[in-house]
Amino acid sequence: MTTVAEALEGIYESLANDNAEIDERIKVLKAALADEGLKEAVFEPARLAQNNRQGRKIMESYFKKRGVTVKFAKD
Repeated sequence: MTTVAEALEGIYESLANDNAEIDERIKVLKAALADEGLKEAVFEPARLAQNNRQGRKIMESYFKKRGVTVKFAKD
């Protein structure tokens, strides 16, 4: 079983590698969130490839379509 922290690391790795395997990693994250009883994934903005408003909105929309609510940690 993958933890949310491990799943988030996989997402960051995928984002750094031009979104390689992103859909599979989102599925793993969704399952980990369910296993831990969490409703949303919290990302560190500084670790995102597109750390601007537009990039964050695109990410939120993409993940939401796949059933994962995205929030961003405050700096």
